[in-house]
Amino acid sequence: MKVEKFPDRIIEIDHEQYLYFGGTAYLGLPTNAAFQDLVIKNILKWGTTYGSSRTANIQLTAYDAGEKFLASHIGSENTVTVSSGMLAGKLVVDLMKKQTDCFFHVNDIHNAISIENSLPLFIDKKLNERLLDAKPEKITILTDGVPSFETKPIDLSFLKQIPKHKEITLVVDESHAFGIVGQNGSGLYASIQYPVKRKIMVSSLGKAFGLTGGVIAGDSDFINEIKEQETFTSAAGMNPAFVQTLFDASAIYKMQHQKLKDNLSYIDSILIKNSTIKFDKNYPLIYLLSKELVEKLKAEKIIIASFKYTKEAEPLNRIVITANHLKEDLDKLIQVLNHK
Repeated sequence: MKVEKFPDRIIEIDHEQYLYFGGTAYLGLPTNAAFQDLVIKNILKWGTTYGSSRTANIQLTAYDAGEKFLASHIGSENTVTVSSGMLAGKLVVDLMKKQTDCFFHVNDIHNAISIENSLPLFIDKKLNERLLDAKPEKITILTDGVPSFETKPIDLSFLKQIPKHKEITLVVDESHAFGIVGQNGSGLYASIQYPVKRKIMVSSLGKAFGLTGGVIAGDSDFINEIKEQETFTSAAGMNPAFVQTLFDASAIYKMQHQKLKDNLSYIDSILIKNSTIKFDKNYPLIYLLSKELVEKLKAEKIIIASFKYTKEAEPLNRIVITANHLKEDLDKLIQVLNHK
């Protein structure tokens, strides 16, 4: 279905209004007036785009401001922004190809950090024996911060089982965690305290943070290596007006994150838990295991997210809660879920 206006909490389809619980605007920023004002102010200052390489002789201070904010918010030594979360992932994986003997992946990771010839970390729910052998080597582990169809962050305790002669680089795609989980939406990066040589975070900024772009976070040595990659130096950067907005909107991010938390706490207090609904009070996605429930919601003029990750897969049906949903929206939603 096509719509002619950005769908916030209300979506109009064929001249009829529905409650909308889809998308990925978790903090409700694309339609937030104060946030829009900052974006407009920065476009007037920095222009609609800057199509030059980040390594050109003219350097824009907007990148310094936004990237310092991101590093502080994430809890990393350094960050760099790029034009998309997909590019962030590909840049990291391409660099790690030169520094890795063997890649391992956790479950069905997002395409942004996938690579051919990567081995499954778990086989029959047990750690791949290839990780436990006596061979000293450099390995890279690829994982999503919150796996698809899950409502809790990935459990990384398996890292303690890997012997020390395996030099581990951990790459975490936090596109559906950054801005949502952690203190004020700081994500998972700072909380990862396991024995690894290096941890790298990549994320889209076009979801919770409401701006087209991506971020790579890690130690300064690694970020400097990313900046030396030909793909980075030959590409235009993230829109500088958007990067400056990251810095300027820090208070808005905090406020919207609290609104989202309040909405999730309210849902947790009134939702009757059952086996057809997958929900956690700290995460804004509710997965539905019942196709009938999806149709019932639509009959009550409630539209949720429904899509296929791959052509062969079954549709993924999930309810997306945002900071912009009102108590009355949540009441109507939960009334349908509780009386299925």
